[in-house]
Amino acid sequence: MEKNKILQASLLDIVFDNRNKVYGAYELRSRYSSRLLKALLSTGALALVVLLASFAGSKFKSERTAAGFEKNSVILIDPPKNDPVVEPPPPPQVKPLVQPQIEMSRLTSSIKMVEELKPEEVMKDIDDMIDTKISTANVDGIKGADIVSPPIEDDHTGVIIGPQKEEKDETLITVQIQAKFPGGDEAWRKYISREIERHTDELQEDGKAGTCIVQFIVDKDGKISDVEALTMKGTKLAELCMNAIRKGPDWTPAENNGMKVKAWRKQPVTFRISE
Repeated sequence: MEKNKILQASLLDIVFDNRNKVYGAYELRSRYSSRLLKALLSTGALALVVLLASFAGSKFKSERTAAGFEKNSVILIDPPKNDPVVEPPPPPQVKPLVQPQIEMSRLTSSIKMVEELKPEEVMKDIDDMIDTKISTANVDGIKGADIVSPPIEDDHTGVIIGPQKEEKDETLITVQIQAKFPGGDEAWRKYISREIERHTDELQEDGKAGTCIVQFIVDKDGKISDVEALTMKGTKLAELCMNAIRKGPDWTPAENNGMKVKAWRKQPVTFRISE
């Protein structure tokens, strides 16, 4: 390209100077602006058409819905005609039930005279019945004056006494009235405090403070057995509590349904070390 034409030439002409402009690349770049403008205009026109069509469709639909609501939403129904009241037919008359006649005959007592009594119906003399056992029938046999018939227990009440159930020597866990230390809770506190105070030095040396729960059995007579520490096992406090319960007085037994029963008892003992 000549030097005096460079200033008037476009950038595209400078790039494609001395090159094949018929190949197509030059043609595409030279008309790129016009094609881009056409594409933008056609796209904008298409978008405008779609927007107008959707707006018109929605407006038409709303008008159609409003018109349909005004015409079809309210339906007038004629009031029902008063039909004549049909009275129910009278109930059929029920004929009284006629009881069938029952054939009856008059009962007359007839007494028959018996000329002779049968041998089994003849009553024996009193002298002959001295060594004879009394029964409901006559039975021939030896007169057993020394034979004692088995006793028949009959209190004439019509009640047959069944076999009595043997009381089971079971140890109850839940009872209505718990077993108590004689004198109540206050006496128990005094007793256990006195036992612990006698061994205060040993308890402080052991250094184990807390609550020891002792479990044992109180039988129907209030005797103590099966003493065992449930907590703080192996401590001096547990040992003192078990010994105090073992050598202590008999307890008041537990009760269930108004009867004294054998039951388990748990007794807590708390010991604190003063600082």
